[in-house]
This record gives sequence, structure tokens and C-alpha cells, in this order.
Amino acid sequence: MKAIVISEPGAPEVLQLREVEDPQVKDGEVLIKVHATALNRADTLQRLGFYHPPPGSSPYPGLECSGTIESVGKGVSRWKIGDQVCALLSGGGYAEKVSVPAGQVLPIPAGVSLKDAVAFPEVACTVWSTVFMMGRLSAGESFLIHGGSSGIGTFAIQMAKHQGVRVFVTAGSEEKLAACKELGADVCINYKTEDFVTKVKAETDGKGVDVILDCIGAPYLQKNLDSLNFDGRLCIIGLMGGANAEIKLSSLLPKRLTVLGAALRPRTAENKAVVVAEVEKNVWPAIEAGKVKPVIYKYLILAQAAEAHSLMESSNHIGKILLVT
Repeated sequence: MKAIVISEPGAPEVLQLREVEDPQVKDGEVLIKVHATALNRADTLQRLGFYHPPPGSSPYPGLECSGTIESVGKGVSRWKIGDQVCALLSGGGYAEKVSVPAGQVLPIPAGVSLKDAVAFPEVACTVWSTVFMMGRLSAGESFLIHGGSSGIGTFAIQMAKHQGVRVFVTAGSEEKLAACKELGADVCINYKTEDFVTKVKAETDGKGVDVILDCIGAPYLQKNLDSLNFDGRLCIIGLMGGANAEIKLSSLLPKRLTVLGAALRPRTAENKAVVVAEVEKNVWPAIEAGKVKPVIYKYLILAQAAEAHSLMESSNHIGKILLVT
């Protein structure tokens, strides 16, 4: 098969399309003939040499795919050859075929194309597991999303609104803020021209929001804590701005704040299967009802992986960038 290989850590140009061995299907796995994959920030970190695949995972990038099941390993009962599916991967999506534990596979939601369905597995599993399962975001609460125009952000806005939540977002341009507003965001903050702590406090009568989803890390840590309501939960899923920070612990105690950290890729297959089952139960009906839609910025072909990475690192996109095989 063909796959995108990272020839050495470095710039997008190190991504090269090569002939490689087909993946082997183990017991409890299925082999998917990939129709599309989607970019995630983790892919760019892997390319740079900072985020290695878990032991036993494919060495090729790509944390999600959609496609058709080509073969089925022993012990798999739900899926059969010919099923059209999408899947959460530990790696290997940037290829023509990928093997994946059966518990990480999802049906294509009704009303969504095979190509577009790849926009959902990683964002849905990340947001549902972090914000809803760990962070317990619920109807009537308020929720701040940093990077509201990202793939994660555009999904989180729609899912939170569907759950009856008041949504705040930050983004860095008026175009991105307009896109967030169109998806349902209630309060849109340009972090380049406004202080988000001040804006959040002004919009909540000084109380703050109940949950924050943060991908920035260190530079936002104290500001995030200052933006939370009593019993607030800060969910950190990325460290784009840095990993080391100092905080005033005195800001945690009086407001009974919780700081949560989560990463999806290092979880065990068993843990991922639990998350995927919860996503199918809670998120898939919202997608099939048209309440949550894929937000796709651009389609490219697999051979254009380097161009796709350059686009993601420019941060000019809104929503997901897809690679079609």
C-alpha cells in the first residue's frame, strides 16, 4: 500500500508518499481500506519528533479515518467485510489501509458522506470524554472554548449548544469569530484585541464560566482559573503555548476549582472503546438529527500531506482539513 512516511523529524516537506507493507490484522481488529483521513495538531507534533506513537501502533501519522472494512480479525462480531465506517486510531490514518481494534470503529452517521464522516472521530471522542465525561458539563451551565474555530472548537460549540449550554469562544480574527457565531456561540472574544478574563466576567455578572476547554496551556493557566465560577472545571487538552507554568494556589481553594488534563492517543484500547461507545450513544444521534454538522475547511489528496500540514500550522483554517486517498 501507499502511506505517508515521516522521513526524518522536520518541516512539512519530510512527509513523503511511499510504498510500504500492508498492516497485519490481529485478533479483535478490523482492516479498513481508507477513503479519507483528517489532520490533527498531534500529527504536526509527530512530524516534528515530539509526539511518538504508542508502542505497537502504526508509525505513520493519522488519528482517524473513514473507509470500508476489507477484512475482519478473530473475535470480531459487530463488523463485517464491506461495512462503511469511521474510526479512532492510534496512528496510521495517512495510508491506504489501516488496522484498528474493533471497539474504536463507528458506523457512518446517517446523512453524512463517507468522506465527511472522518471529521468526527477524534474531535467527538476528545470533546465528549474530556468536557462531558470528565468535566461534567451540563444543561444550563456556561462553557468557554479556546480556539473556537479549530476542528475541536467547531465541534464543541455545536455539541454544547445541543446540550443547552451557554457557549463562549476565543479566536484570533473577525472571520473566525463570525464562523463561531454562525455555529451557535453566544459570546465571541477576539483574544488579540480583548482580555478574555474581563469579557467573561462582564458577561457572567462577575461569576465566571463553569467549564473551560483549553489547548494553549501555560500562558493561559492563571487567566483560565480567574475566569472560572465556583466549582469550575478547567480541561486542558493541549500545550500549544507551553508546558510550564506557575499558579496562585490560593485561586483554587475558595472557588473549589478542578484542573483536568487529558490526552486521547495514549489511552488503552479498552479505555478508547468505552469512550467510542459513549460517543455513539450520545453524539451520533445529534449528528443524525442535523444538530451537529461536519465543518470542513479543505479537501486535499493524500500526496498533498505536506501542503495540508503547512495550512494547519498557518492557523488560517476554520474547522477540519481532510486528506482523501
